[in-house]
Amino acid sequence: MDVLINVFVGLHIVGIASLLGGFLMQMKAMGAGTARFVPGMLHGALTMLITGMALVGFHEMQDDAVNNIKIGVKLAVLFVILALVYVKRDEEQVPKGMFAAVGGLTLANVFIAVLWT
Repeated sequence: MDVLINVFVGLHIVGIASLLGGFLMQMKAMGAGTARFVPGMLHGALTMLITGMALVGFHEMQDDAVNNIKIGVKLAVLFVILALVYVKRDEEQVPKGMFAAVGGLTLANVFIAVLWT
């Protein structure tokens, strides 16, 4: 089970990298007002959702302690990210504030995962 959990942690990190990488690639375009949500950002957010839910399930199956409040906060932040990216995924230009919010919320989710013990 530990190998499976580690594989899903790796996939979860790949999802974060995809979402955050898409944001960082568009930083210059955001300054020019031409940033858009690339498909990799949506796929990364969905990967984070699926692997995160699987990880919680795996830990519950092993009777490990799961901080449900932390998981709930991270899930709520991810739902906001998913909603923003999904709704604006086909538009050629996304408002700077909305694009910056996705990047900020992604970083917030990373720091919640790392710092909240």
